[in-house]
Amino acid sequence: MSDVQPSGRSWPRAIGIGLIVSLLTALVMGALMGLGVSPFPQPPSLAFAETILARSLPLPVGLLFHTVYVTFWCVVFVRFFPQRNIKTALGLAAALWLVILVIFFPVVGWGIAGLGIGPRLIPASLLPHLLFGILLWGLDAYLPRKPTDTT
Repeated sequence: MSDVQPSGRSWPRAIGIGLIVSLLTALVMGALMGLGVSPFPQPPSLAFAETILARSLPLPVGLLFHTVYVTFWCVVFVRFFPQRNIKTALGLAAALWLVILVIFFPVVGWGIAGLGIGPRLIPASLLPHLLFGILLWGLDAYLPRKPTDTT
């Protein structure tokens, strides 16, 4: 069984897309936090890592959690979604955004939809998910696929 498929569903390609999406979303959100525009009290992935491990951690640990989470969902999309179009990518992003609002924020102590911190977390958390969906679709649609051997 070949790992390379004509539909561009190979494991290396899926993981590569995940790593690129993870890097780009982290850069955008990091820049917004650095500029003081972000309403988050700390990077959400770092807050999650600290909650799970029950101790204070350096930012690289949060970035590792972010990378694993984003890459996982990119791989699921690229490898297993039957339809890989903009609508499906944005649908996945919207579903993950709802999970963040209803499960993730309460787990880290920010309340349902982040209302324990403030209502600005709702649209602020939508931005990285929207960026995730657009990048995921764009990279999957436009990154070259390895040509298949037709002989």
